[in-house]
Amino acid sequence: MSSPEGALLRTRLRAHLEIARPDHWFKNVFVIPGIVVAIGTIPVVDGRALVIRTLVGALAICTIASSYYTLNELLDAPYDRLHPTKHTRPVPAGEVNVAIGYAQWLVLFLAGMAIAWTVSPFFMATLGMLWVMACLYNIPPIRTKDKPVLDVVSEAVNNPLRMMAGWFIVTSETLPPVSLLLSYWMIGCYFMALKRFAEFRNIDDPARAAAYRKSFAWYTADRLIVSVMFYAAASMLFFGAFCMRYRMELILAFPMVALVMAMYLRVALRPHSAAQQPERLYRERGLMAAVVGTTVLMAALLYVDLPAMHRFFMPTAPTQLEGRP
Repeated sequence: MSSPEGALLRTRLRAHLEIARPDHWFKNVFVIPGIVVAIGTIPVVDGRALVIRTLVGALAICTIASSYYTLNELLDAPYDRLHPTKHTRPVPAGEVNVAIGYAQWLVLFLAGMAIAWTVSPFFMATLGMLWVMACLYNIPPIRTKDKPVLDVVSEAVNNPLRMMAGWFIVTSETLPPVSLLLSYWMIGCYFMALKRFAEFRNIDDPARAAAYRKSFAWYTADRLIVSVMFYAAASMLFFGAFCMRYRMELILAFPMVALVMAMYLRVALRPHSAAQQPERLYRERGLMAAVVGTTVLMAALLYVDLPAMHRFFMPTAPTQLEGRP
Protein backbone atom coordinates (compact mmCIF):
# COMPACT_ATOMS: atom_id res chain seq x y z
CA MET A 1 0.00 0.00 0.00
CA SER A 2 1.42 3.36 -1.00
CA SER A 3 2.00 6.03 1.61
CA PRO A 4 -0.85 8.32 0.39
CA GLU A 5 -3.29 5.39 0.48
CA GLY A 6 -2.15 4.46 3.98
CA ALA A 7 -2.57 8.04 5.15
CA LEU A 8 -6.08 8.15 3.64
CA LEU A 9 -7.01 4.90 5.40
CA ARG A 10 -5.76 6.20 8.75
CA THR A 11 -7.73 9.41 8.22
CA ARG A 12 -10.88 7.40 7.44
CA LEU A 13 -10.47 5.16 10.47
CA ARG A 14 -9.85 8.12 12.75
CA ALA A 15 -12.89 9.91 11.31
CA HIS A 16 -15.18 6.90 11.82
CA LEU A 17 -13.95 6.56 15.39
CA GLU A 18 -14.53 10.26 15.97
CA ILE A 19 -18.17 10.18 14.81
CA ALA A 20 -18.80 7.43 17.37
CA ARG A 21 -17.87 10.11 19.94
CA PRO A 22 -16.13 8.08 22.63
CA ASP A 23 -15.34 11.44 24.25
CA HIS A 24 -19.10 11.75 24.94
CA TRP A 25 -19.33 8.49 26.87
CA PHE A 26 -18.94 10.46 30.09
CA LYS A 27 -22.63 11.43 29.71
CA ASN A 28 -23.47 7.90 30.76
CA VAL A 29 -22.55 8.84 34.33
CA PHE A 30 -26.27 9.63 34.55
CA VAL A 31 -26.69 5.87 34.90
CA ILE A 32 -24.93 5.92 38.29
CA PRO A 33 -27.77 7.49 40.35
CA GLY A 34 -30.05 4.71 39.16
CA ILE A 35 -27.54 2.14 40.41
CA VAL A 36 -27.03 3.89 43.75
CA VAL A 37 -30.74 4.35 44.50
CA ALA A 38 -31.61 0.81 43.41
CA ILE A 39 -28.97 -0.69 45.72
CA GLY A 40 -30.83 0.86 48.63
CA THR A 41 -34.03 -1.01 47.71
CA ILE A 42 -32.66 -4.56 47.96
CA PRO A 43 -31.77 -6.24 51.26
CA VAL A 44 -28.66 -8.14 50.10
CA VAL A 45 -26.21 -7.13 47.38
CA ASP A 46 -23.81 -9.55 45.72
CA GLY A 47 -20.91 -7.14 45.29
CA ARG A 48 -18.92 -9.22 42.80
CA ALA A 49 -21.93 -9.91 40.57
CA LEU A 50 -22.94 -6.25 40.71
CA VAL A 51 -19.48 -5.08 39.62
CA ILE A 52 -19.54 -7.48 36.65
CA ARG A 53 -23.07 -6.43 35.65
CA THR A 54 -22.11 -2.77 35.95
CA LEU A 55 -19.04 -3.17 33.74
CA VAL A 56 -20.97 -5.15 31.12
CA GLY A 57 -23.84 -2.67 31.33
CA ALA A 58 -21.46 0.27 30.86
CA LEU A 59 -20.03 -1.39 27.74
CA ALA A 60 -23.54 -1.91 26.35
CA ILE A 61 -24.64 1.66 27.07
CA CYS A 62 -21.51 3.16 25.51
CA THR A 63 -21.92 0.98 22.41
CA ILE A 64 -25.56 2.01 21.97
CA ALA A 65 -24.61 5.65 22.55
CA SER A 66 -21.94 5.45 19.84
CA SER A 67 -24.56 4.03 17.49
CA TYR A 68 -26.87 7.02 17.80
CA TYR A 69 -23.97 9.47 17.92
CA THR A 70 -22.91 8.08 14.54
CA LEU A 71 -26.41 8.65 13.17
CA ASN A 72 -26.46 12.16 14.59
CA GLU A 73 -23.19 13.03 12.86
CA LEU A 74 -24.40 11.67 9.52
CA LEU A 75 -27.78 13.41 9.52
CA ASP A 76 -26.52 16.69 10.97
CA ALA A 77 -23.76 17.16 8.39
CA PRO A 78 -25.77 19.52 6.09
CA TYR A 79 -26.52 21.77 9.08
CA ASP A 80 -23.04 21.52 10.61
CA ARG A 81 -21.60 23.00 7.41
CA LEU A 82 -23.42 26.23 8.38
CA HIS A 83 -22.07 26.30 11.94
CA PRO A 84 -19.07 28.52 12.79
CA THR A 85 -17.11 25.63 14.37
CA LYS A 86 -18.92 22.36 13.59
CA HIS A 87 -18.19 22.63 9.85
CA THR A 88 -14.80 21.02 10.56
CA ARG A 89 -16.36 17.79 11.89
CA PRO A 90 -15.47 14.61 9.95
CA VAL A 91 -18.71 14.18 7.96
CA PRO A 92 -19.13 17.76 6.68
CA ALA A 93 -15.37 17.81 6.04
CA GLY A 94 -15.75 14.78 3.72
CA GLU A 95 -13.57 12.44 5.77
CA VAL A 96 -16.26 9.77 6.33
CA ASN A 97 -17.58 7.15 3.91
CA VAL A 98 -21.32 7.73 4.37
CA ALA A 99 -22.39 4.19 3.41
CA ILE A 100 -19.93 2.68 5.87
CA GLY A 101 -21.11 5.22 8.41
CA TYR A 102 -24.69 3.92 8.23
CA ALA A 103 -23.39 0.35 8.51
CA GLN A 104 -21.44 1.46 11.60
CA TRP A 105 -24.66 2.87 13.09
CA LEU A 106 -26.51 -0.46 12.73
CA VAL A 107 -23.61 -2.73 13.74
CA LEU A 108 -23.03 -0.75 16.94
CA PHE A 109 -26.75 -0.96 17.74
CA LEU A 110 -26.88 -4.74 17.28
CA ALA A 111 -23.68 -5.23 19.27
CA GLY A 112 -24.96 -3.04 22.11
CA MET A 113 -28.29 -4.89 22.29
CA ALA A 114 -26.55 -8.27 22.31
CA ILE A 115 -24.35 -7.16 25.22
CA ALA A 116 -27.34 -5.66 27.05
CA TRP A 117 -29.24 -8.95 26.84
CA THR A 118 -26.60 -10.58 29.03
CA VAL A 119 -27.48 -8.12 31.82
CA SER A 120 -31.29 -8.50 31.70
CA PRO A 121 -34.22 -8.23 29.27
CA PHE A 122 -35.44 -5.10 31.11
CA PHE A 123 -32.02 -3.49 30.71
CA MET A 124 -31.97 -4.36 27.02
CA ALA A 125 -35.48 -2.96 26.51
CA THR A 126 -34.45 0.29 28.19
CA LEU A 127 -31.45 0.67 25.90
CA GLY A 128 -33.73 -0.12 22.97
CA MET A 129 -35.98 2.79 24.01
CA LEU A 130 -32.92 5.01 24.34
CA TRP A 131 -31.91 4.14 20.77
CA VAL A 132 -35.46 4.63 19.40
CA MET A 133 -35.70 8.07 21.00
CA ALA A 134 -32.37 8.99 19.40
CA CYS A 135 -33.75 7.91 16.02
CA LEU A 136 -36.90 10.01 16.50
CA TYR A 137 -34.67 12.92 17.50
CA ASN A 138 -32.59 12.69 14.33
CA ILE A 139 -34.49 11.02 11.46
CA PRO A 140 -36.91 12.98 9.22
CA PRO A 141 -39.81 13.50 8.93
CA ILE A 142 -40.30 13.37 12.71
CA ARG A 143 -36.83 14.70 13.64
CA THR A 144 -37.81 16.25 16.96
CA LYS A 145 -34.48 18.08 16.97
CA ASP A 146 -36.04 20.59 14.53
CA LYS A 147 -39.15 21.29 16.63
CA PRO A 148 -38.99 23.95 19.37
CA VAL A 149 -39.50 22.74 22.96
CA LEU A 150 -39.84 19.17 21.69
CA ASP A 151 -36.14 19.27 20.77
CA VAL A 152 -35.27 19.85 24.42
CA VAL A 153 -37.70 17.42 26.08
CA SER A 154 -37.03 14.60 23.59
CA GLU A 155 -33.27 14.91 24.03
CA ALA A 156 -33.52 15.19 27.82
CA VAL A 157 -35.67 12.05 28.06
CA ASN A 158 -32.34 10.22 27.79
CA ASN A 159 -31.80 11.18 31.44
CA PRO A 160 -34.63 9.09 32.96
CA LEU A 161 -33.91 6.30 30.48
CA ARG A 162 -30.30 6.21 31.67
CA MET A 163 -31.51 6.17 35.27
CA MET A 164 -33.78 3.22 34.44
CA ALA A 165 -30.83 1.47 32.81
CA GLY A 166 -28.80 1.90 35.99
CA TRP A 167 -31.71 0.64 38.08
CA PHE A 168 -32.11 -2.49 35.93
CA ILE A 169 -28.40 -3.23 36.20
CA VAL A 170 -29.08 -3.79 39.92
CA THR A 171 -32.58 -5.27 39.92
CA SER A 172 -35.53 -6.01 37.67
CA GLU A 173 -37.85 -6.84 40.57
CA THR A 174 -39.03 -3.24 41.07
CA LEU A 175 -39.33 -0.04 39.07
CA PRO A 176 -37.74 3.34 39.89
CA PRO A 177 -40.09 5.94 41.45
CA VAL A 178 -41.96 8.04 38.89
CA SER A 179 -41.30 11.26 40.85
CA LEU A 180 -37.54 10.64 40.64
CA LEU A 181 -37.69 9.88 36.91
CA LEU A 182 -39.68 13.07 36.25
CA SER A 183 -37.22 15.14 38.29
CA TYR A 184 -34.33 13.60 36.37
CA TRP A 185 -36.08 14.37 33.09
CA MET A 186 -36.73 18.00 33.99
CA ILE A 187 -33.17 18.62 35.22
CA GLY A 188 -32.01 17.26 31.88
CA CYS A 189 -34.34 19.73 30.16
CA TYR A 190 -32.81 22.50 32.27
CA PHE A 191 -29.28 21.68 31.10
CA MET A 192 -30.36 21.17 27.49
CA ALA A 193 -32.28 24.47 27.34
CA LEU A 194 -29.21 26.27 28.65
CA LYS A 195 -27.13 24.57 25.96
CA ARG A 196 -29.59 25.86 23.35
CA PHE A 197 -29.38 29.34 24.87
CA ALA A 198 -25.58 29.31 24.75
CA GLU A 199 -25.61 28.13 21.11
CA PHE A 200 -28.22 30.70 20.08
CA ARG A 201 -26.35 33.57 21.68
CA ASN A 202 -22.99 32.46 20.31
CA ILE A 203 -24.24 32.41 16.70
CA ASP A 204 -25.66 35.92 17.29
CA ASP A 205 -27.54 35.98 13.97
CA PRO A 206 -31.20 34.80 13.99
CA ALA A 207 -31.22 33.96 10.28
CA ARG A 208 -27.98 31.99 10.45
CA ALA A 209 -29.10 30.30 13.67
CA ALA A 210 -32.37 29.19 12.03
CA ALA A 211 -30.45 27.83 9.03
CA TYR A 212 -28.23 25.80 11.36
CA ARG A 213 -31.03 24.56 13.65
CA LYS A 214 -34.66 24.90 12.54
CA SER A 215 -35.97 25.24 16.08
CA PHE A 216 -33.98 28.47 16.38
CA ALA A 217 -36.46 30.09 13.99
CA TRP A 218 -38.94 30.11 16.89
CA TYR A 219 -36.58 30.50 19.82
CA THR A 220 -35.45 33.81 21.21
CA ALA A 221 -33.10 34.44 24.12
CA ASP A 222 -36.10 35.42 26.28
CA ARG A 223 -38.08 32.30 25.39
CA LEU A 224 -35.14 30.06 26.17
CA ILE A 225 -34.48 31.67 29.56
CA VAL A 226 -38.18 31.43 30.48
CA SER A 227 -38.12 27.72 29.58
CA VAL A 228 -35.00 27.28 31.72
CA MET A 229 -36.87 28.69 34.72
CA PHE A 230 -39.80 26.34 34.07
CA TYR A 231 -37.59 23.25 33.86
CA ALA A 232 -35.67 24.25 36.99
CA ALA A 233 -38.87 24.70 39.00
CA ALA A 234 -40.41 21.47 37.70
CA SER A 235 -37.31 19.42 38.46
CA MET A 236 -37.16 20.63 42.05
CA LEU A 237 -40.92 20.12 42.51
CA PHE A 238 -40.65 16.46 41.50
CA PHE A 239 -37.44 16.01 43.49
CA GLY A 240 -39.20 17.39 46.54
CA ALA A 241 -42.07 14.94 45.98
CA PHE A 242 -39.56 12.08 45.82
CA CYS A 243 -37.84 13.22 49.01
CA MET A 244 -41.06 13.51 51.01
CA ARG A 245 -42.32 10.15 49.77
CA TYR A 246 -39.17 8.05 49.85
CA ARG A 247 -36.15 9.69 51.51
CA MET A 248 -36.68 12.84 53.56
CA GLU A 249 -32.98 13.10 54.42
CA LEU A 250 -32.29 14.21 50.83
CA ILE A 251 -33.91 17.56 51.61
CA LEU A 252 -30.56 18.52 53.14
CA ALA A 253 -29.01 18.25 49.67
CA PHE A 254 -31.29 20.95 48.22
CA PRO A 255 -28.83 23.83 48.82
CA MET A 256 -26.04 21.95 47.03
CA VAL A 257 -28.31 21.02 44.12
CA ALA A 258 -29.36 24.67 43.85
CA LEU A 259 -25.69 25.71 43.91
CA VAL A 260 -24.85 23.37 41.01
CA MET A 261 -27.78 24.71 38.99
CA ALA A 262 -26.80 28.32 39.71
CA MET A 263 -23.16 27.69 38.78
CA TYR A 264 -24.19 25.98 35.53
CA LEU A 265 -26.39 28.97 34.71
CA ARG A 266 -23.41 31.27 35.23
CA VAL A 267 -21.32 29.11 32.90
CA ALA A 268 -24.05 29.17 30.23
CA LEU A 269 -24.30 32.97 30.37
CA ARG A 270 -20.64 33.45 29.47
CA PRO A 271 -19.61 34.27 25.89
CA HIS A 272 -18.44 31.13 24.02
CA SER A 273 -19.76 29.11 26.94
CA ALA A 274 -18.62 25.55 27.66
CA ALA A 275 -22.33 24.72 27.98
CA GLN A 276 -22.39 24.47 24.17
CA GLN A 277 -20.02 21.50 24.34
CA PRO A 278 -20.61 19.55 27.57
CA GLU A 279 -17.52 17.41 26.95
CA ARG A 280 -15.49 20.51 27.87
CA LEU A 281 -17.23 21.17 31.18
CA TYR A 282 -14.50 19.32 33.07
CA ARG A 283 -12.45 22.51 32.68
CA GLU A 284 -14.94 24.33 34.94
CA ARG A 285 -13.22 23.33 38.17
CA GLY A 286 -15.61 25.11 40.50
CA LEU A 287 -18.62 23.50 38.86
CA MET A 288 -16.99 20.07 38.88
CA ALA A 289 -16.12 20.43 42.58
CA ALA A 290 -19.74 21.36 43.35
CA VAL A 291 -21.03 18.39 41.33
CA VAL A 292 -18.72 15.96 43.13
CA GLY A 293 -19.61 17.41 46.53
CA THR A 294 -23.33 17.20 45.79
CA THR A 295 -23.00 13.62 44.55
CA VAL A 296 -21.14 12.51 47.67
CA LEU A 297 -23.63 14.26 49.96
CA MET A 298 -26.66 12.75 48.23
CA ALA A 299 -25.11 9.27 48.23
CA ALA A 300 -24.49 9.56 51.98
CA LEU A 301 -28.00 10.83 52.68
CA LEU A 302 -29.49 7.85 50.87
CA TYR A 303 -28.09 5.53 53.52
CA VAL A 304 -27.70 7.65 56.67
CA ASP A 305 -30.91 7.85 58.69
CA LEU A 306 -31.70 11.17 60.40
CA PRO A 307 -34.79 10.75 62.60
CA ALA A 308 -34.71 14.46 63.46
CA MET A 309 -35.59 15.25 59.83
CA HIS A 310 -38.75 13.19 60.08
CA ARG A 311 -39.73 14.82 63.36
CA PHE A 312 -39.10 18.30 61.97
CA PHE A 313 -41.32 17.67 58.93
CA MET A 314 -43.98 15.75 60.83
CA PRO A 315 -47.45 16.78 59.56
CA THR A 316 -49.19 19.33 61.78
CA ALA A 317 -52.54 19.03 59.99
CA PRO A 318 -54.52 16.02 58.72
CA THR A 319 -53.04 14.59 55.54
CA GLN A 320 -54.98 13.34 52.54
CA LEU A 321 -54.38 9.72 53.54
CA GLU A 322 -55.63 10.32 57.08
CA GLY A 323 -58.75 12.08 55.90
CA ARG A 324 -60.33 15.25 57.20
CA PRO A 325 -62.74 15.62 60.10
